[in-house]
Amino acid sequence: MNKGELVDAVAEKASVTKKQADAVLSAALEAIMEAVSEGDKVTLVGFGSFESRERKAREGRNPKTGDKMEIPATRVPAFSAGKLFKDRVAPPKTPPQ
Repeated sequence: MNKGELVDAVAEKASVTKKQADAVLSAALEAIMEAVSEGDKVTLVGFGSFESRERKAREGRNPKTGDKMEIPATRVPAFSAGKLFKDRVAPPKTPPQ
């Protein structure tokens, strides 16, 4: 599903126009990116949480030449799915009785 398809689905579920759904979705995504880039954690209960994580400097290899190289430390965006989301994707198995 791409953004256009998501906008269509949101418009249908919320009974709003596609233009309104696109504006709300774009604003929500922008707000999440802005908060995470400032170091805040965004938690949507049942869905998951967005945060930035520190990645330590490490040694890597150039795949073409095999030479060692230093990969610098950096911040990366991260998403952790919430329990409800995880259960929707992979429902917990019930033990046989």
